[in-house]
Amino acid sequence: MTQKQIAIYGKGGIGKSSTASNVAAALGEAGKKVMLIGCDPKSDSSITLLGGRRIPTIMDVVRRLGNPDGVREDEIVFEGFRGVKCAEVGGPEPGVGCAGRGIIIAIQLLQKVSPSIREADVLMFDVPGDIVCGGFAVPITKKMVRETYIITSGEYMPVYAANNICRGLNTLKTPLGGIICNEREAANEREIVGRFAEALGVPLLACIPRSPIVQQCEREGKSVLEAAPSSDIADVYRQLAAKVLTEKDNKVPEALDDGYLRDLTRQ
Repeated sequence: MTQKQIAIYGKGGIGKSSTASNVAAALGEAGKKVMLIGCDPKSDSSITLLGGRRIPTIMDVVRRLGNPDGVREDEIVFEGFRGVKCAEVGGPEPGVGCAGRGIIIAIQLLQKVSPSIREADVLMFDVPGDIVCGGFAVPITKKMVRETYIITSGEYMPVYAANNICRGLNTLKTPLGGIICNEREAANEREIVGRFAEALGVPLLACIPRSPIVQQCEREGKSVLEAAPSSDIADVYRQLAAKVLTEKDNKVPEALDDGYLRDLTRQ
């Protein structure tokens, strides 16, 4: 199959990394070769795929060696649940440097030393930030992402952040595959996010119910697919993974007017 190259964006704290890791686990369970690259300085994208273990970040390894030369794949890429290959970019020293610049260095290094990045059926980037710009757009500008997915909930600020991401995607001429609602149990949440997706002209791929099972699995350091494979929420992630794998109805989005967003989220 042609490599599926995707990036998942969303407002900080929206559940982006939790969703990315569970979708990666579901894809691995389905027999796909998956590589998940966490681009958040918190380095938490892969924890639940690795039994709660934090792995050395690419930037930590580069700093330890003094430069990227001589870094081996086995120092920065680790195998997790269902064979998912995991890498974490990491970030700069607190108060020094630029996280976006770290992503540039990390992507260049992975392209050089990691066969996994080329062998994966699905290459997934978990990317932070409310605005797609600078270093955080590197997976896109380096032509390593063919489509994107945005996670939001039904409140104004997450929808506002999602709309800002659409503005960045439009500038970069990058397709949006769909919207994912990670529910916070806000009033009329599914309707609000559904209308937001409709206004953008993209599908609402999934509404992920708020579930204590997700938090319990995270406390155990595991994905829902590993710790609660028979749960209803595990099936939600499986269905979302299947849609991501087959989604073809994507388009370059046009950001919506802020007044529309305010009216929408007042429902």
